[in-house]
Amino acid sequence: MSASVTVRVPAKVNVQLAVGGARPDGYHDLANVFLAVGLYDEVTVTPADTLTISCTGPDADQVPLDRGNLAARAAELLAARHGIEPNVHIHIAKDIPVAGGMAGGSADGAGALLACDTLWGLDSPQSELLDICAELGSDVPFSLVGGAALGTGRGEQLTPLPVGGDFHWVFAVADGGLSTPAVYREFDRLNEDVSVPAPVASPRLLDALRTGDTGALAGTLVNDLQPAALSLRPLLADTLAAGTAAGALAALVSGSGPTTAFLAKDADAAEGIAKTLLASGSCRSARVASAPAPGATVI
Repeated sequence: MSASVTVRVPAKVNVQLAVGGARPDGYHDLANVFLAVGLYDEVTVTPADTLTISCTGPDADQVPLDRGNLAARAAELLAARHGIEPNVHIHIAKDIPVAGGMAGGSADGAGALLACDTLWGLDSPQSELLDICAELGSDVPFSLVGGAALGTGRGEQLTPLPVGGDFHWVFAVADGGLSTPAVYREFDRLNEDVSVPAPVASPRLLDALRTGDTGALAGTLVNDLQPAALSLRPLLADTLAAGTAAGALAALVSGSGPTTAFLAKDADAAEGIAKTLLASGSCRSARVASAPAPGATVI
């Protein structure tokens, strides 16, 4: 057994998040087009006497250091399947915004799962790891595989998607987080008397990804949770407006928010948009990243 294993795992942006009505189990059917972006957490696991977690990086104080953390739950679920004790120390080096709609917690779950599997020499097939990921949460399977994928069901059933080029993004980080369950509750409230259609992936959007056409992708970005996120956090509208005024080809709330995402024409344009957003005072920080990025990777 090696002394420690470190896995690098990416953030995500939802270039399409089509949300159906609430199901009897409380979840919603989704057509969720994920794109992994080059902002990463690093998860290191080391043998220990008992399961413990530590975290460093921006907003590390907001990350739970108990069994509620998806990284801890990943270690427990994998160990239980193999009849071993999850005796590891998990260290998370955060760089993905916390509670920002970019699947940072899900990324840590996927990272810890792969790191423990490697540390313990289990060599589990990807199908088994994906089963555990789906048990952990709807976004966790994508954090494992990265690239681009269509998530259906509650987002955990993945179909890999071809991407024909690089896309350049700016992510504006807001003060404070937004609870994903709260955003879905607001979505349900806003759509109380509406017949919500079944979610379907946009053929035009999938074609834009496949051909690497930034302009075409800009015209197809959509997030059905955005009205709910804006209802709970109206100031996000100012951030979206500032990024658009700065030259972004398209702007949207990332996932359940409150991070906002801006598609740029190229890397130089992205840098300029980030500087303007920061100067506008409408966000706490602005991060530049390109996509697609690889999924969880042992480094």
